[in-house]
Amino acid sequence: MQHVVLLGDSIFDNARYVPGDPPVIEQLRTELPRGWRATLLAVDGSITNDVIGQLARLPADATHLVVSAGGNDALEQNGILSETVYSIGEALGRLAGIRDEFRRAYRRMLIAVLAARLPTAVCTIYDSIPGLDTGSLTALATFNDCITNEAVRAQIPILDLRVLCDRATDYSSHSPIEPSVRGGEKIARAITGLLEGYDFASKQTVIYG
Repeated sequence: MQHVVLLGDSIFDNARYVPGDPPVIEQLRTELPRGWRATLLAVDGSITNDVIGQLARLPADATHLVVSAGGNDALEQNGILSETVYSIGEALGRLAGIRDEFRRAYRRMLIAVLAARLPTAVCTIYDSIPGLDTGSLTALATFNDCITNEAVRAQIPILDLRVLCDRATDYSSHSPIEPSVRGGEKIARAITGLLEGYDFASKQTVIYG
């Protein structure tokens, strides 16, 4: 029996945003081949540091981990986009400081996750959210840069949600920053494809999207 565990935020814990429809965890259980189980430890609203606490509930029979974290870290920093600065250089300097802080937090989280010594994959933060302004899009790019860099350092695969969730219909009508049932289906299928097709022993960073 193979057992995949989902860690992180509302990208996986999206039940409240798809009322009447299956959330990501149920879609994943439908997609997984016979002999696989799936458990949801991700919690809506979690930031990167919260994933470390989620590991305390890791089932003893877990065989694979998938992490989606960073989106709420980015949301917490959204206020910087409305701050007054006197030069582009000053703006970029502030953004660089936020990037470095996030990189440290993400690396600390990933070290804790990898300490479980289980095959692991991480997700980028999607950026086709309806109504997303160019400033937020630019800021998200710096967060995603940290995620991809840390995944390469750790030699683990990446589920690129920027590629997967590229349509307005991939986002919930109840909250535009959460996956809809359509977006959840794409995510569930991508996770299944990775689990079935990626050789975790290869230690290569492959992007699924």
